[in-house]
Amino acid sequence: MSMRNLAIIAHVDHGKTTLLDQLLKQAGTFRENQAVAERAMDRNDLERERGITILAKCTAVEWEGVKLNIVDTPGHADFGGEVERILSMVDGAILLVDAAEGVLPQTKFVLGKALARGIKPIVIVNKIDRQDARHEEVHNEVFDLFAALDATDEQLDFPMLYASGRQGWADEVIDGPRKDLSALFNLILRHVPEPGLDATLPFAMNAAILESDNFLGRILTGRVEQGVARLNMAVKVLRPDGTQIETGRLTKLLTFRGLERVPVESVQAGDFIAIAGLSEATIPDTICEPSVAAPLVSVPVDPPTLAMTFRVNDGPLGGREGKKVTSRQIRDRLAKEAEGNVAIRVTISSEVDAFEVAGRGELQLGVLIETMRREGFELTIGRPRVLTRTNEETGEREEPFEEVLVDVDEAYTGVVVEKLSIRKAQMQDMRPSGGGKIRITFIMPSRGLIGYQGEFLTDTRGTGIMNRLFAGYQPWAGNIEGRVKGSLISNSDGEAVQYALFALQERGTLFVNPGDKVYEGLILGENSRENDLDVNPIKEKKLTNIRAAGKDEALLLIPPRRMSLEQAIAYIEDDELVEVTPSAVRLRKRYLDPNERKKNAKRSESAAA
Repeated sequence: MSMRNLAIIAHVDHGKTTLLDQLLKQAGTFRENQAVAERAMDRNDLERERGITILAKCTAVEWEGVKLNIVDTPGHADFGGEVERILSMVDGAILLVDAAEGVLPQTKFVLGKALARGIKPIVIVNKIDRQDARHEEVHNEVFDLFAALDATDEQLDFPMLYASGRQGWADEVIDGPRKDLSALFNLILRHVPEPGLDATLPFAMNAAILESDNFLGRILTGRVEQGVARLNMAVKVLRPDGTQIETGRLTKLLTFRGLERVPVESVQAGDFIAIAGLSEATIPDTICEPSVAAPLVSVPVDPPTLAMTFRVNDGPLGGREGKKVTSRQIRDRLAKEAEGNVAIRVTISSEVDAFEVAGRGELQLGVLIETMRREGFELTIGRPRVLTRTNEETGEREEPFEEVLVDVDEAYTGVVVEKLSIRKAQMQDMRPSGGGKIRITFIMPSRGLIGYQGEFLTDTRGTGIMNRLFAGYQPWAGNIEGRVKGSLISNSDGEAVQYALFALQERGTLFVNPGDKVYEGLILGENSRENDLDVNPIKEKKLTNIRAAGKDEALLLIPPRRMSLEQAIAYIEDDELVEVTPSAVRLRKRYLDPNERKKNAKRSESAAA
């Protein structure tokens, strides 16, 4: 059977997974009466809750006797490691662009990777049924982007369709019949080349995706680059440098059909396979017949730009809410994550019982922490910090910069420009983007964006949209002022009392409710002033034999400010930590004892001087 291999790439939330749902349905993958969840490819709980794709996933459909292997890829640049690996497996790509939002930073990111691989994409202007759709302008934006990314003449001559992934249609013209996706299926068969790989050579493949299965153990997925894979055949595993690390047999050979992996006896060059039976092989190792001498070429992955410290939970409540609390358990889990996620790097920290975890961004590391807490881990997380490097030629210290694209209502442009300028942003462009919104492009240090997302949404009354893309390293931009307000810190252990919190709320914004567990060093809230303040959250009202007036009983508390995990991580300063357990996210000082905090502050001042 002939085949085509392609990936669906796009900016986040431009409709990749929803379009793939319709491709699966219209290719006859599901029975007519079969109940299928919306965004069927997003099987991970976090993916379904957040409405984003985190892990790349393979599927396969048949159309007119041709097998189409399709990979759904993440749209966030934080998960760019997934996109880079997948593009090395495919010969074509469908680039989705929202008909209203147009070209955004991650569109540029994923398209740049595809063009660099020599792929000639199919462009789909999706969500054409939106009221604010502007298909002609978006078409021009896409062409300009191809040209800006140095596309070849062949790549610039891209075919284009207008579509609504949710409604399940795609047409070559804007006023087409709007019936189904047959125009897209037929375009894939015409435009995406066959793999054209040699099945007569000895078997070899690169591992691109690593998963764990309860029944099969470690499963490695990739494309057969040459030869034929057969069940129970002997293989060896080569690292990218040519070192042999393992020999074994392909005890399970699976290929893709719809949403399922089905066992087969053999797989030809060009097809996607998932194999089991190897204990050491990982991404991007070469799995091959013993006669193969050299490993296949693997795709280099962009380096991490952000790091956090993962520590054991050494607070007074440590070990009460989670099952996995030791440094050995944390180390093993992080090692397992680094094995399957090539964009993450784990090293042992200079701190006791702590590990440095480096990744692409706050979202990627936040997803890892959220996954671990759901698995029963307890952790404390340090403030994110950017990874700098020294320029070998000039000796200058360099830091990662990002291109930031902001869509805001005209009324809020002043406050956004002012806040980002304080964070060392340089405006590159400002233009209307339709619907009364202004699109502003900045180049700024990555560290200037840490903790800004919440402030941005507050300043724009929740209407602003901010997208970012790694733009390379530039010289250190100087000091950026952090949080200006101090913390309200508990000086006692116990449970927070309504009477005490009522008295404290005039001091600032509280983060806790009456009855919440508190301990010395826990951050109860944000002080209205710039200094930290130790307070007593468990102070009870003194009882007397004098009858109280009725107004004394009605202690009305302002609802506390509850932070998500990512908000908490972005909020903390260098001397603070986020305590993460399966049932709570708390903020605390690194040193719980106030005397230790003072000593450490003096040491820091001396070191700075």
